[in-house]
Amino acid sequence: MAELDLHEQEQVDAFRAWWKENGNWVIGIVLLGALAFAGSQYWRNHQAGQAADASKLYGEVLQQVETRDAKRIGDAADALANRYGSSAYAPRAQLLAAQASLQAGDAARAKVQLLWVIEHADETAIQHTARLKLASVLLDQGQYDAALQQLAAKHSDTFASLYADLKGDVLLVMGKKDEARAAWQLALDKMDAKITYRSLIQLKLDGLGSAQ
Repeated sequence: MAELDLHEQEQVDAFRAWWKENGNWVIGIVLLGALAFAGSQYWRNHQAGQAADASKLYGEVLQQVETRDAKRIGDAADALANRYGSSAYAPRAQLLAAQASLQAGDAARAKVQLLWVIEHADETAIQHTARLKLASVLLDQGQYDAALQQLAAKHSDTFASLYADLKGDVLLVMGKKDEARAAWQLALDKMDAKITYRSLIQLKLDGLGSAQ
């Protein structure tokens, strides 16, 4: 890790504090947005073609989500994955379970659930959502190289800004200020100008000051 001066260390410490308080919320918004869109599309267009039992088990997962009991949600998601792992329901259930595990403070189980999605989901949007979430967990745990490894995965332009943004977050806490700046600039360049999330990325860039 590069040696940081006092001012840069203060920036890193401030970011770490911000991430601890808001990181899961930010990635959670991305996750829930992807699930909401993909879920609504799926229910409209593909429900009729799926196995009735898989649909029923997914309904049970959704019912458990209402309880906010991470163990019950995870167990229901695992039951679905074990019986109908190739269905489109299974990775969605595991994503919901991973979010519940994180909210309950069980990062270890969440990582297992997210890895399952990455390895088994057929839809790239679901895979990328899980990979971004996993990278954010690894960042929170201080596993920076592992987080960067996840973020180095091939991805489409649709997700380029999110990958670059999170990569910048990791690079900053590693002390790689210039590389973080480049990553966040790429995130801005790749993100639609109408998306309000751009303002947060711009704030990160402004906090770094000008390049030396």
